[in-house]
Amino acid sequence: MTWQLLLGYLPTNSERRITTLERKRKEYLDGVRQAFERSNAAISGNPSASATGRGRGLDEAIWHQISIDVPRTSPHIQLYSYEATQRSLERILYLWAIRHPASGYVQGINDLVTPFWQVFLGVYVTDLNVEEGMDPGQLPRSVLDAVEADSFWCLTKLLDGIQDNYIYAQPGIHRQVRALRDLTMRIDSTLAKHLEKEGVEFMQFSFRWMNCLLMREMSVQNTIRMWDTYMAEEQGFSRFHLYVCAAFLVKWSDQLVKMDFQEVMMFLQALPTRDWTEKDIELLLSEAFIWQSLFQDSRAHLRPAGDRSPENGLQ
Repeated sequence: MTWQLLLGYLPTNSERRITTLERKRKEYLDGVRQAFERSNAAISGNPSASATGRGRGLDEAIWHQISIDVPRTSPHIQLYSYEATQRSLERILYLWAIRHPASGYVQGINDLVTPFWQVFLGVYVTDLNVEEGMDPGQLPRSVLDAVEADSFWCLTKLLDGIQDNYIYAQPGIHRQVRALRDLTMRIDSTLAKHLEKEGVEFMQFSFRWMNCLLMREMSVQNTIRMWDTYMAEEQGFSRFHLYVCAAFLVKWSDQLVKMDFQEVMMFLQALPTRDWTEKDIELLLSEAFIWQSLFQDSRAHLRPAGDRSPENGLQ
């Protein structure tokens, strides 16, 4: 419930929460039914029925990319190998994409839905580790519908705040990458100059950090811990995330300054975070808070030369 409140999905007035949940869950299921009933999938009036067939009513390009990406989502976690999980993610992503034609589906959004799905599933599966537990398909249909609907609406709330990361040409990500480069120069000029000397472009390694919010570098459990803080912060998924990325990069400074281009790229593409615990995440977040406190009020100094308009500052 905490995430749902912080994202504005649930009202702060507790008396309105039950009716809001009922209405939003029904709205989602109606949306799924409408999206898929035009296809050849056998929905039969049940929005939870199989929607994997690529019927004539589906947007083929969007559906094709989603159907490729979903099986690749968190492949090391058993939860995401179950058919019930994959069909649920497909419906969430497809409905979001067709409702947001300015961006449509973009690779990386499939990662962003998993923390919501996992946290909301955990409300109903409390006696097992949800990553390794039972097949969600064994749960009552009403439970899966609730998890799916809540995940859709919370994903929508998150993406509303970083929409320009996913529209054509992804200008939000390009702006964030430039800001990260400038911030790194001020935090650790030795590292920034070394990367420049070796010909390492920030876009080459940090595009993914912005596009997937570091989810490819962290476990889902550690991501969930990070998102606790992101949701409590103003512009947590945009502005504060930038400082987290800066702290994350600078953490490896001692190793990186000793590497050439190829070594840097190989290292940054396979960072040694597999064994990170919640304490590692909390330390990273603490360092990010320090950088934010030092530089947040000096945003004009972090913009590239010739790029001084307010809308191009740190987001």
